[in-house]
Amino acid sequence: MTAVLPRIVSVGTDVPPDSYTQQEVLDAFHVEDPRIRSVFLSGSIERRHLLLPPLESDGSRRLETQGELLSKHRANGIEMGGRAVETCLKRLGATVADVRYLCAVSSTGLLTPGLTARLLKELGLPTSTSRLDVVGMGCNAGLNALAAVSGWAHAHPGELAVMVCVETCSAAYVFDGTMRTSVVNSLFGDGAAAIGVIAEEGEGGAGAHGPVLLKFASTMMPEAIEAMRYDWDDEQGKFSFYLDRDVPYVVGANAEEVVDRLLADTGLRRSDISHWLVHSGGKKVIDSVRVNLGLTAHDVRHTTGVLRDYGNLSSGSFLFSYQRLLEEELAQPGEYGVLMTMGPGSTIETALVQW
Repeated sequence: MTAVLPRIVSVGTDVPPDSYTQQEVLDAFHVEDPRIRSVFLSGSIERRHLLLPPLESDGSRRLETQGELLSKHRANGIEMGGRAVETCLKRLGATVADVRYLCAVSSTGLLTPGLTARLLKELGLPTSTSRLDVVGMGCNAGLNALAAVSGWAHAHPGELAVMVCVETCSAAYVFDGTMRTSVVNSLFGDGAAAIGVIAEEGEGGAGAHGPVLLKFASTMMPEAIEAMRYDWDDEQGKFSFYLDRDVPYVVGANAEEVVDRLLADTGLRRSDISHWLVHSGGKKVIDSVRVNLGLTAHDVRHTTGVLRDYGNLSSGSFLFSYQRLLEEELAQPGEYGVLMTMGPGSTIETALVQW
């Protein structure tokens, strides 16, 4: 019997129109503290697309309330997510009428009804479209959601499922002059990425127009459950994201174990993987993963390139890297790839694909 295999068949990305260098962000908020400036100007990030707060009459940036940040998340999320989905469908030669399942991923705001309902209305998707909102899981959530999307596609052969990661990270910023919030403010950017998944009959990646999703594996480190989290800041009246300084080392120390589990029973070794698409979590995170998995700078060129040009885009970062890999046109039928995301929990998610 011929296997029914879920495939990634298209991708589309979108960012806000305004892009800023790290120096321009420092200038916008009149940051003079040399310690904070050094964090921004470390060199791993050159530009980020952001929706900065509106200007006051004196030229300063207004401090937005939590309600204003949520409104930013909603308005920009619908716009960015909608454009990313439309690009994904256009590249596939499909229309919104072809979508049977929509999954939206975000950690930069809470909406009820969620982004799937709002995108369905905005784009005119069929009202019968099945939907799933994955909210608050963090940077790893793109692969958590893709596992669910893959499962739905496998159960509905030939029908189009779409996943969109929508992260307006500038809607989760707190500007209080502390090193804690400055690390977050120096790292994350705004962006959305959508992919289409269809399960088709086939024997692997050869001859197909997208890679087959073969297997998923994950690991959680409960001892580091507080290392990445949202806290409520009473003084600021906002949610504030916290990143522990040891996150890169926690992630790196556990990367080898989860990748080995992903490849178990496949007959594959790490040396058989041609393409590595790792979440652009930050320079220290990327370096730690590289060292522990024995990867080269070339292996993670798309990861570092996305970090340089966009910053950390949270759940959609790995899809920006995937799009860059496709644009290279180097992936050959039969080659294998590993997708990896990391985030709160602390969690590492992986997927094995084959072209």
